[in-house]
Amino acid sequence: MLDAQTLSRAAEIISLCKTANLKLATVESCTGGLISGALTSISGSSDVVDRGFTTYSNEAKNELVGVPMELIEAHGAVSPEVARAMAEGGLSRSNADVTVSVTGIAGPGGGTETKPVGLVHFACARIGKTTTSYHEVFEGDRNAVRESTVLQAFNLIEAATTS
Repeated sequence: MLDAQTLSRAAEIISLCKTANLKLATVESCTGGLISGALTSISGSSDVVDRGFTTYSNEAKNELVGVPMELIEAHGAVSPEVARAMAEGGLSRSNADVTVSVTGIAGPGGGTETKPVGLVHFACARIGKTTTSYHEVFEGDRNAVRESTVLQAFNLIEAATTS
């Protein structure tokens, strides 16, 4: 189901978090749970993964992790502001030390001139640290965009564990 590269990176993330004694939570929109699914494919992940929020709809973003509807209406669900609010909301509504959030347009439809297919906004929140955010426009079909998003989310988690 998951390719070897994704599973290898997931194992590295689980090991890094175990070593740093950090709990993780994910807040996922365009990946629909793939990040937490990859992490929980690794034996021993229960020592690290606290929970995963799948916030595919705007209502889920609001109800599960407290993203204000006004923020979504002002900036759109696919925006750095919403990605940050998702990560911070996940942190406040979990027992995690680190959260990563993703919101984007995996395609093939849904893109616009200012928000093309492949655009993904990421954010990573850690207790006691400033939330970081980042965006990328990935090439490829829906599966390629989602797979690239999972791997980039792992990179953000890794950076948060070592900072």
